[in-house]
Amino acid sequence: MSDPNTTRRKVLIGMTAAVGAAGVPFAVTPFISAWNPSAKAKALGAAVKVDVSKIQPGQKIQVSWRKQPVFVIRHTSQALESLANVESKLDDPSSLNIEEPYRGLNSTRSKSQEYSVLAGVCTHLGCSPKYYPEMESKPWDSSWSGGFFCPCHGSMFDLVGRVYKGVPAPTNLKVPPHFFNGTILTIGEDEITA
Repeated sequence: MSDPNTTRRKVLIGMTAAVGAAGVPFAVTPFISAWNPSAKAKALGAAVKVDVSKIQPGQKIQVSWRKQPVFVIRHTSQALESLANVESKLDDPSSLNIEEPYRGLNSTRSKSQEYSVLAGVCTHLGCSPKYYPEMESKPWDSSWSGGFFCPCHGSMFDLVGRVYKGVPAPTNLKVPPHFFNGTILTIGEDEITA
C-alpha cells in the first residue's frame, strides 16, 4: 500500500505544475510584446497604404505619413498637357536641384503617369500649401495654370509640385518614396525595398 503523504505530494506537485504551465503564456507575453516596435515608432516610419481608385480626376486627397501631410493628386489629361506651358515660369522644372527618386520617369514626378505623390509641406518654412487646380486668374497670378499656393509667404508650385521662380520657397515639393500595386498606393516604401 502506498504512503498517503506520497500520494498527496504527487497530486500537489501535479496541480502546481499544471497551474504553472497555464500561467507561463501570461508571464511571457509582456516580454515578447516588448520586442515589437511601439506605436510611436511605427507611426514615425511605417508605410501607409491608400486605395486611389475612388479619387476623381482633378481631385487631391491628403494622407499622413511620418506625421506629415502627403498630397495624392489624380491629374486630368488636360492638366498633364498644360504642364509644359508653365515651364518657363519654374525655377527647377526638371528637379535637378534636389534629390528626387523618380526624376524623369513621368511628368507627374511619380511612378504613375496619372497620379502625383507629394510631401504637403512648403520647402520655405514648412507651411502646408493649398491646392488650386483651376486654370484661371488668381490674386497671386493672373495667368494661373493650376497648382499649389502657400498662403504663409506666397510660394507657388505647379500641379506636380515644381516651384515657381522668384518665390520664397527654394526648391520643388519633395516626393516621398512610393509605389503602386494596382489601385493600392504605398507611401514610405519603394517597390525594391518592399
